[in-house]
Amino acid sequence: MTTEANERGWSLSASDAPLRQARNSAAFWATTGRVRGHEVLRRRGFLAVVGDRRAGLRILIQEPDLRREELAEITELAARATGPVDAEDPFSSTDLRHLDMRSWQMPVMLRQPDVVAEPAMAVIRLRSEEDLRAAERTVIAAFELARFVPYRAGEIIPTALIHEPGVDVFIASLDGETAGVCVTVVHGGLGSHYWVGTAPAFRSRGVGRAIMLGSLAPMADLPVTLTASRLGRPLYESLGFAVTAVSTWWSSR
Repeated sequence: MTTEANERGWSLSASDAPLRQARNSAAFWATTGRVRGHEVLRRRGFLAVVGDRRAGLRILIQEPDLRREELAEITELAARATGPVDAEDPFSSTDLRHLDMRSWQMPVMLRQPDVVAEPAMAVIRLRSEEDLRAAERTVIAAFELARFVPYRAGEIIPTALIHEPGVDVFIASLDGETAGVCVTVVHGGLGSHYWVGTAPAFRSRGVGRAIMLGSLAPMADLPVTLTASRLGRPLYESLGFAVTAVSTWWSSR
């Protein structure tokens, strides 16, 4: 997931953002699945990571026109899944209602290359095992990931992940504690954010803005995408992100 120097400093059109977000998300989850030891299936129209009972099955739609046999394979994978099933469709074009999963929509947002302000608190790029474990615990608390309780070190963010080209984990510190976390992925000249979260005890204290600024700085000369929650959208808009499309997410949980 490396980025060549000649790919930096370019702009991405809004119409291309969903496809590039799809490719980046697939790169992130394929790498995560591989270092976790999970099976990764690559098809023309989707990528699937077949995890265990706690990680579950992750499906990343890659094209807006899934073929009949691709949809049939997704259906079969979901039926065989031993854990929860999560699917992401940045094109909002694939109907998975027959899988009896709940769905919701979130905007795909794009930020063009631009200067990035300094964060108001310490934000570091992780390299130590101790900090990585603190980041994992923050992800679990921020996203209320009950399926990863009791905690098992390295289950969400394996140590090997931070040594993968293009993948970085950042934490924001406040009052001497890990207050916020995010993962960034650079793939094909595009940056994207994942697991942007704030520990419950530190919310409404500027942690989200700080972790975004600190993680955006190394990607200032790249277009950057993300999929925003309703609560996160105003923050991202204030940082220069604009809505380009609507992504549909599906979950069996």
